[in-house]
Amino acid sequence: MERINIVLADDHPAMREGTRRILERYPELKVVGEAEDGEQALELVKRLKPDVAILDIRMPKLNGIEVVRRVKNLSPNTKCLMLTAYDDDDYILALMEAGASGYILKTTQEKELIESIRSVNSGEPVLHPAIAAKVARLWAQGAIPSKRKEVEQLTPRELEVLELAARGLRNRAVADKLGISVRTVEGHFNSIFAKLGVSSRMEAVLYGLSQHLVNLEKDEGA
Repeated sequence: MERINIVLADDHPAMREGTRRILERYPELKVVGEAEDGEQALELVKRLKPDVAILDIRMPKLNGIEVVRRVKNLSPNTKCLMLTAYDDDDYILALMEAGASGYILKTTQEKELIESIRSVNSGEPVLHPAIAAKVARLWAQGAIPSKRKEVEQLTPRELEVLELAARGLRNRAVADKLGISVRTVEGHFNSIFAKLGVSSRMEAVLYGLSQHLVNLEKDEGA
């Protein structure tokens, strides 16, 4: 199994230690550096070129939003996953604009945290369901510009794939859930992107939520 190298940045030592201990339980996850402020985080990213940088938003010297912006130049292949207690609209919009690969809350369960790290490392953006709902609302209200007008109707299977993606399932998990191949899931996503006029999984999920194409409130087994 390929190792995922991680830089962990949070100004609360207890939070860093707790997160590191969780990650150490998984052999493929390796914390290669820890930072207590934004400047240290950037220095570590520049030197270590980690696969994933787990960042808080509010940090001394340089906040997480600015760190994300600069990481894109210092280490383009490093994915930034926000792990924070803050879900303010302004933060969400700024981080989307800055290019964060994921946004999850510190109340997230261990399993979801690990899956989020694996997802962003493999190029699949992640949003905590509460954050996804907020972004969808902001998008629907026009706070996030959209160039789309009319979209082609999705098939029932494409809607299933989109809803499972909105629930945070990776392609393999979506395939297993629906009893189809990963390649077929990828094909459905390509079709979804074309029909909705989007270029990424995150955009597709957010558009689906904002237009009520998918519903995260209903029971998964319903």
